[in-house]
Amino acid sequence: MFEDMIPLLTKALGETVYMVAVSMIIATIIGVPVGVLLHVTTKGQILESPILNKVLSSVINAVRSIPFIILLVAIIPFTRLVVGSSIGTTAAMVPLVIASIPFIGRQVETSLREVPEGIVEAAQSMGATPMQIISRVLLPEAMPNIVAQLTTVVIALVGESAMAGAVGGGGLGDLAIRYGYQRFRPEIMLATVVILIIMVQLVQFAGNKLAAKLNKK
Repeated sequence: MFEDMIPLLTKALGETVYMVAVSMIIATIIGVPVGVLLHVTTKGQILESPILNKVLSSVINAVRSIPFIILLVAIIPFTRLVVGSSIGTTAAMVPLVIASIPFIGRQVETSLREVPEGIVEAAQSMGATPMQIISRVLLPEAMPNIVAQLTTVVIALVGESAMAGAVGGGGLGDLAIRYGYQRFRPEIMLATVVILIIMVQLVQFAGNKLAAKLNKK
């Protein structure tokens, strides 16, 4: 019984790690600049732009308000346009990325707000440009908090990847539904739950360690 489980679990785990890792990398590349833009365009900040800030904030709030399972189904035509299919591990990454970008943006914005204004004002008094302030002051100062927040996003992605798997996205969620539930094999369902718990614990541990290492205070 256990011999046939190992290849299934190994394959499903690999698909889940692939989904989460690639989705997180893409979402971070886009989401961090979005979060920075949200912060620096706020009233009183270095690139103040109320209209841009309001529009960007509204879009982010709109996407974040959509439950993931609804988003997953709603953007099927867009997913097909991007990857050529709405089924499979690669296809599942499209909604995962779209759902994660606003989440990361808000988390980064929150982290940047915690940077003391005095540090920014000191950099401005020395003639630093907005880009220099962002790259050499805001991001380095907020990095420990950003890493901690991104850890939360990764954990959310693990759960969402399982949900995506339940509707044909592959990974542990797909395995749990197709083999654990539909074929009445509770041991497979239990194994996928245990693996997901271990994944979350490892991600949280690694995130906490990295955030602590980056914290200079």
